[in-house]
Amino acid sequence: MPSDTLTSTARTDAQISGLDALEIAGREKEISGGTRVWAATWPKLAALAIVIAAWQLVVWSGWKPPYSLPGPLVVGRELLTQAQGPQLWEGLLTTLRRAAVGYVFSVAVGLLLGLAVARSTVLRAAIGSMITALQTMPSIAWFPLAILLFELSEKAIFFVVVLGAAPSIANGVISGVDYVPPLLLRAGRNLGARGLNLYRYVIAPAALPAIVAGLKQGWAFSWRSLMAGELIVVGISQTSLGAQLTYSRELSDAPWLLSTMIVILVLGLVVDAAFGAADKAIRRRWGVLDQAGQ
Repeated sequence: MPSDTLTSTARTDAQISGLDALEIAGREKEISGGTRVWAATWPKLAALAIVIAAWQLVVWSGWKPPYSLPGPLVVGRELLTQAQGPQLWEGLLTTLRRAAVGYVFSVAVGLLLGLAVARSTVLRAAIGSMITALQTMPSIAWFPLAILLFELSEKAIFFVVVLGAAPSIANGVISGVDYVPPLLLRAGRNLGARGLNLYRYVIAPAALPAIVAGLKQGWAFSWRSLMAGELIVVGISQTSLGAQLTYSRELSDAPWLLSTMIVILVLGLVVDAAFGAADKAIRRRWGVLDQAGQ
């Protein structure tokens, strides 16, 4: 073998060994579970500290009187007091029950409608743009019709929650199916996937990231619709979170009002974290998640 060829081969082997050494070094530098949790937690804690500090500065500035805008310590004590009694937990269970029922029904409607429109050119031409129009319509605008149809009842809230969430979920499904590469569809058909099997083994896995994004957006719309409904249809439940917001406003009880708002915010953060974990699991399964960032 010529000497220049040997030199080139040795150089290539050295380069490969160098890259392998870097990869092996990266693998050996394992991040502990506690470090990973802290890395994900400290930015949130820092943001929370900044918000609390800004809140306290606004209170100290005297912009509003303390009975109108209490400080973080006053609201924190009120939140602890509420947590020790049954009213907060009863309201939380009532609101979560409504949210779960409305959202599950919205998911069923949105998935079926999205799949039907995505795979049917006739349905897409007929109602494709209508779904987007329904998604952009404010949920609060549906309440006059809901009250006319169902009066001040649970059905009125359920009606608005579904109309708020289902179009977003359907649009997520439509977008996901539209962006499935045709090559995957042809490969699936060549392997014998037809009908429901094509959806199950090819279309659904490929469209899953967009579907999860639609589910997350649908939850946001359903949660906003539910809160608006509980604020308006307040007479049917004395304990829901929305009802507690209304009663605290009528009683000019700012600490109670702000503590209830904090509970609603925390619920939103918890659900967002759940959807974030699902998205990370999907990206990890697809191999698009950096192992160092897990």
